[in-house]
Amino acid sequence: MRSPEAIRRPDAPAPRLRAAILGATGTVGQKFVQLLANHPWFEISALLASDRSAGRRYGEVVHWLEPSLVPPAVAPMTVLPPDAVPDCDFAFSGLDSAAAGEIEPRLAQAGIPVISNAGAFRMEPSVPLLVPEVNADHAALVATQSFPGFIATNPNCSTVGLVMAAKPLADRFGLESLQVTTLQAVSGAGYPGVASFDILGNVIPWIRNEEEKLESEPLKILGRLSGERVVPASFGISAQTNRVAVLDGHLLSISARLGRRAEIGEVRRAFEEFGQPLAAWNLPSAPARALHFFDQEEFPQPRLHAGLGAGMTVSIGRLRRCPVADIRFVALVHNTVRGAVGGALLNAELLWRLGYLEAQRPRRERQPEFAAP
Repeated sequence: MRSPEAIRRPDAPAPRLRAAILGATGTVGQKFVQLLANHPWFEISALLASDRSAGRRYGEVVHWLEPSLVPPAVAPMTVLPPDAVPDCDFAFSGLDSAAAGEIEPRLAQAGIPVISNAGAFRMEPSVPLLVPEVNADHAALVATQSFPGFIATNPNCSTVGLVMAAKPLADRFGLESLQVTTLQAVSGAGYPGVASFDILGNVIPWIRNEEEKLESEPLKILGRLSGERVVPASFGISAQTNRVAVLDGHLLSISARLGRRAEIGEVRRAFEEFGQPLAAWNLPSAPARALHFFDQEEFPQPRLHAGLGAGMTVSIGRLRRCPVADIRFVALVHNTVRGAVGGALLNAELLWRLGYLEAQRPRRERQPEFAAP
């Protein structure tokens, strides 16, 4: 079992840790490149992608989709093959689940902590599924892994919005059930994603594996850490997912049955008083407010509000009584920032603050703790 070096003071200076990006040419990898370009704690030391990109300059092989130029320091970097062991202090993974199932444990065995956006190991008992404002204590699970490195994950992009909205309700009133219907942006499908002929002027009422993730991941995240495992939350979740012709921002329509009856004013205060549980930690990617509550009936909207808090704030609106459950409301999450890369950056910042990320970690030979799915 690994123990953290120490829980660092919030004002402790952070080192410039070297980060590798796995799947660097994909849409998630590109967002990692963009957000890391000016990060105060982390710098890009290696880029890994498929064999067809390996050995070439990043700026020559990437089909850049971000609304900015490729960072000048990154464009000339040589892309490494997917089986390389990069020279880094830790790695961010933007891989798809199939590739992550093979590559992430190999790097963890080589002594490299992997902060993953992929779904391959989210539900493994020893792997933390982190949303820091909700379950920062679950980070301790990395100490139970037998790798010299470790794997830590962030959840599905819609799950982030659901658990951020559910956390203050669970804490103050208890939860008996959640019903959620999502309207998910096309950027969540990656590139080239959904064909324009299929999505323009249309809604697709099915997204592969999304409903299953929304019905299982929140129970782990909102569960209770007991020793070396998480006891899942016990309430039920019913999810329906839809792909809509919106570029960024997943909107969730949620009905909640609470553990006790609460007036609408009480529920509103629970959202508004949630604040930022991470404020004392001084994490660079943490927004000033984790949740933003709207009184206007027509808010939040993806085009107007997905970018609140640099894309890291989840918006809440349309709170009212539900005739079937107890309350109903909508939540909006920026799927590629809060729901993906920004969430992974926040996880890495938390893990450094807790003492689990170090410069030049020792690397020892060990067998992988669990097999790829």
